[in-house]
Amino acid sequence: MKDETVYLKHIRDAIAKIESYTTEGRKRFFADSMVQDAVIRNLEIIGEAARNLSPDFIRQRSPEIPWRSIITLRNVLIHEYFRVDLELVWRIVRRRLPTLKRHIEALLAEGRKR
Repeated sequence: MKDETVYLKHIRDAIAKIESYTTEGRKRFFADSMVQDAVIRNLEIIGEAARNLSPDFIRQRSPEIPWRSIITLRNVLIHEYFRVDLELVWRIVRRRLPTLKRHIEALLAEGRKR
């Protein structure tokens, strides 16, 4: 778990940044390209950290997390940036990140107990 903890902490930190960047809500997100860029960059970081988790860790310790979708989003954001759908990004921030955050916090807490 030690090696995985580094990546889980990157995910946790990126989620915290996204939360801080989006505190002013949807209207601000869609009006401010710097907020959009900051959120997208941190989603890329989440995807890159996820990509570095070992397959065994994913299978054994966190099969409930949609890692494949997280990594796929990272690939779209990095390689197909002209196709980025800001509505989708906003939905992910509001609907998916809170659940991911809970899972990551649980995994980190579990790692501290070991």
